Amino acid sequence: MKKYLLALVLSCMFIGLSAQSNNTSVWKTLAKITYKKQYDELMGFKIDVPVFSAPIKALEGTEIIVKGYIIPVEGYKSHKEFIFSAFPYNMCFFCGGAGPETVMEVEAAEAIEYTAEQLTLKGTLYLNDSDINRMMYMIKNATLVKS
Repeated sequence: MKKYLLALVLSCMFIGLSAQSNNTSVWKTLAKITYKKQYDELMGFKIDVPVFSAPIKALEGTEIIVKGYIIPVEGYKSHKEFIFSAFPYNMCFFCGGAGPETVMEVEAAEAIEYTAEQLTLKGTLYLNDSDINRMMYMIKNATLVKS
């Protein structure tokens, strides 16, 4: 009986650690991206177009849980649409040296109040490799995960 109880406890711990590691590895997976140069008719010059790796493509359309920071960006007026970053404001893609793979657009199911603290969101991931006016990663129907 003790062996079964120990096995059950260890299984639950492993599942919990596995889920926790999956949550923290989303940004690492999204970083596995390359770019190709492609001429853009509208811009009139070559631009970098994202080429998503197989692990990234596997996440498209699936529900993900991701930790990050809300980045206040003019033009995103509501608390339902905002930019989410793997890094705080002073280190993010817009202000620091991070790459475009470290940010995503968010469309939240309900308004999420701005905070400078790290948040955890859950939502469906979508990829964008064609609209240069949008981020390459988007999370839709996002909800705040209470910790």
